[in-house]
Order: sequence, then C-alpha cells, then structure tokens
Amino acid sequence: MGIRVIKTAIAVVVSIYIAEWLHLGSPLSAGLLAILGIEVTRKKGLNSALQRIGASVVGLLVASGLFRFLGFEIWVIGLFVLVVFPILHRANLRDGAVTGSVVMFHLYNLHSYSYATIINEVQLLLVGLGSATLINFLYMPNEHPAITACKNKAEGLFSDIFLHFAAHLRDTSQVWDGAELLAAEETVNRGRQLADKLQQNSFSMSGGKWTLYFYMRGEQLESIHRMASLVAQVYEALPQGGHLADVFEELSRDVKESYYTGRSEMRLRELETVFRSMPLPATRGEFEIRSALLQLMLELHGYLGVAKKTKSQLADTSAGTKAGAKA
Repeated sequence: MGIRVIKTAIAVVVSIYIAEWLHLGSPLSAGLLAILGIEVTRKKGLNSALQRIGASVVGLLVASGLFRFLGFEIWVIGLFVLVVFPILHRANLRDGAVTGSVVMFHLYNLHSYSYATIINEVQLLLVGLGSATLINFLYMPNEHPAITACKNKAEGLFSDIFLHFAAHLRDTSQVWDGAELLAAEETVNRGRQLADKLQQNSFSMSGGKWTLYFYMRGEQLESIHRMASLVAQVYEALPQGGHLADVFEELSRDVKESYYTGRSEMRLRELETVFRSMPLPATRGEFEIRSALLQLMLELHGYLGVAKKTKSQLADTSAGTKAGAKA
C-alpha cells in the first residue's frame, strides 16, 4: 500500500506538469485521472486505463450530443447517467464510469461541447491515465522472495506432516494436534495470492509456473486432509502400518527435492506387492485397520499422481523462478 501511494503521488505530479507544458485546459484534472489510473498490478493498470479511455470517449460523445440538443441543464446530467451507464456495463467498460462522468462534468462546467473542448478532454485522459500506466509499468515490488519463502515453508510443513503420519503408524499412542495442517493451508493460500499477483505483473511465463505450482500444492493438501482422517482410524500398530510409515518418511524427504524423484512411488508399489502376499486379517479389528491402511495407500497414490502429472509443465521453469514439481 505504501508503494502504491508513492506511485500515485508521482503520477499526479508528472501528469499535471505535462498537462501544463501542453497548455491544456484544467490541467489539475490530469492529476485526478492519474489517481484513478494507479492499480496494484501492471496488467490490471493497463486494462483499467484502456477501459477508462474507452468509457470517457463514449461519455464525451453522449454528453456533447445531450448538451447540444437539450441544453446545459441539471436534469440532463441524470439523463446522461441513465443512458451511458447501461452502455458501459454492456460494453464491459464499467470501470470507466467515473472517468466518463468526470469528462461530462467538465463539459457541463465549461458550457461547451466544441471540437476544441473535446480534444482537450481526450488529451487530459491520455496524459493522466498514460502517466499512471507508465509509472505502474516502471516499478512493481519484487514478489519472488516472498513467494519463494511460501514455497519453502509449505514444503517444510508437508514434510513435518508426513513425519507425524509415520510416527502415528508406528506408535498409535502418539497424539498430534494437526497444527501443521492449518499452517500449510494458510501458506498455500498465501502462495496462490502471490502467484496470481506475480502473473498480473509479468508478461512472461514465470507467474504462470508459480500459479501451477501452488495449484498443485493445493490439490495435494486436500489429499493430505483425507489421509489424516485415515491415519486417525489406525488405532493399533500393525506390521503393515510400519511399512507404510517407511514410505511416509521417504516422502518427507522427497517433498523437499526440486524434482519428482519417484522413490516414494516405487516403495509404495513394492509395499503393495508385500501386502498381497500377507495372510488375510484374523480379527475384525485387524480388518478395519488394514482397510484404513489400504485406503491410505490409494490416497497416497493420488497425492503422488498430482505431482507426476505436472512435472513436464514445470520442468522448463527458469532457475530464478523455478517452482519445481516435487513429490
């Protein structure tokens, strides 16, 4: 927010100076338009400027026509709103309603709809909104350190969660409060927001790669929530649970690697073969626990599949913005 205020102040001063240098009428209006033109991202700023210019041109044409045939009356202003606002809404120019109204009030205040007046208003638009757009493009805060920190934190939390799963499968008396799950969800959501902002500020593919990365982590987090419910159903330690704990310990290391290793998937498939060779459950309790473990393995396959299917899409990410497809 502080950066945006500074950029707005600079845009206001620059636009007024340019308007005065061009000897435009009402140069302070360029400063007002510059305030409206500053946005939080480059793409949003550019789209906003184009919408406002388009809406203002529509407003100028309609206002000049209304004032010419109906006169400069206050009730005509109300008619302007009734006519122009629906047009802007249908033309997807609703963000320019304010600037369109500003130029209409200029015409009303000057009691003039001459060619020179309209040209002056168009120039004010280009100066005010153009200055704001240019300053928007010149500087935007670097989001890479924050988004990288979210990435590292999310991976660390995922790793801790898998270690908690492994510990419970080995010793069901251990109690876990699930704090890492809540922290991971908050971190992934924050990462998504930063990735979206980075994408809106960049015309390269780097922002899109981060968006894909955190989308992947979001899908995996949903899978982890389901796994947590299944782990909670294991109320007695079994040899099968100990073997599956080994897989989670492997996964706790793989999740921090910068690529999909496939080691956890391989161990999981080996474990499936071992499970098939084991005797059937002897008691109802063992049946219930082994059923939960089997469902847990299936869910783990889904988790790993999410990472595997995005590996090729993330493999070409540059070193500076590489998100990586991790297990």
